Amino acid sequence: MASQEMYALGSQSSVIRELFTYGQQQAAIVGRENVFDFSIGNPTVPAPACIREAIEEILATRESAAIHGYTAASGDEAVRQGLAAYMNETYDAGVTAGNFYMTCGAAASLTITLKALVEGPADEIVLLAPFFPEYTVFVGNAGAKVVVVPPDVEQFQVSLNALEQAMTAHTRAVIVNSPNNPSGTVYSAETYEKVAALLGRKSAEIGHPIYLIADEPYREIIYDGLPILYVPKFYSNTIICYSYSKSLSLPGERIGYILIPGCAAASREVYTAVCGAGRAMGFVCAPHLFQDVVLKCLGQTSDVGVYDFNRKLLYNELSQMGYECVYPSGAFYLFVKSPEAAAAAFAEKAKKLNLLIVPADSFGCPGYVRISYCVDPDMIKRSFGAFRKLIEQYV
Repeated sequence: MASQEMYALGSQSSVIRELFTYGQQQAAIVGRENVFDFSIGNPTVPAPACIREAIEEILATRESAAIHGYTAASGDEAVRQGLAAYMNETYDAGVTAGNFYMTCGAAASLTITLKALVEGPADEIVLLAPFFPEYTVFVGNAGAKVVVVPPDVEQFQVSLNALEQAMTAHTRAVIVNSPNNPSGTVYSAETYEKVAALLGRKSAEIGHPIYLIADEPYREIIYDGLPILYVPKFYSNTIICYSYSKSLSLPGERIGYILIPGCAAASREVYTAVCGAGRAMGFVCAPHLFQDVVLKCLGQTSDVGVYDFNRKLLYNELSQMGYECVYPSGAFYLFVKSPEAAAAAFAEKAKKLNLLIVPADSFGCPGYVRISYCVDPDMIKRSFGAFRKLIEQYV
């Protein structure tokens, strides 16, 4: 017999994936141009030219074994040295190659990190709503309990009082995600300062460090001239989980890293536990070719200007139609308040117009929907008729 827990998990697709699949099926019936799929965060902006150039150079100048062979379990030393040099130059991070563990993207980074930190079933991981729904799966896999902090629906920053109430003697870590999926919010320096002060005080009270896990796949997708903040500068006990899926438009290549800076409490012990967790779950030796590729493309991104254009186009037009939208300062999602209490019912009405938007109940924020605008700008323009018909049902 199969594990019933795993069977239940495998038999339930996420709402996002179900909508994406529906969109593919519906496109075959009514034509792709008549389906407005805002369901999934799958970048449509091409990878920057440096990706192809790096791949071609590597294939032309290296032996096959050097391209496709194993690296060290934690990642190629030269790649990790390059990452350290880049982070030190860009953020004055003060890190070395020994602070990095290469992974198959942010999902692997998070699952490894949680497995490394969680000691038993009494341990608790705090999630700040709204959050990426798979966090709950990752925490469950690590054997810990999920504790959800309700969203601050006024500013979509962090509700400090709610966060303080959520933490107990069993709290091992708090996951933060900025720029945020699904709200598009970017946490301010003031927010990080307040969160750092609170976590420092609570850590002292309970007698062990509470780690801040910074999930940062959207780090460079940020607008309006806002600064990119290096979270360990605010709170030393920070572990960074990063992915190149969004910044370099490489979601299918599965490449990222974990950074445990030396300033974090018991950093070498935690790093060793990360190595052990990677070993236990088979997350060792991230794809060799793409380790080398990202090394050659450090500091590069896809054309974020396309996302910025889409952001303004969608936010401005929907706001004018009467939708209540959260202003997005980063990532590529627009968060919209449902005109009726049940966001799922609202999303179903949209679906009948072949307008695919994601209800945010599973993100820990009922009453809202997520609209992913990492899509062709022409599709956004074609969708406005459907959005108009949708909102007219509530006037």
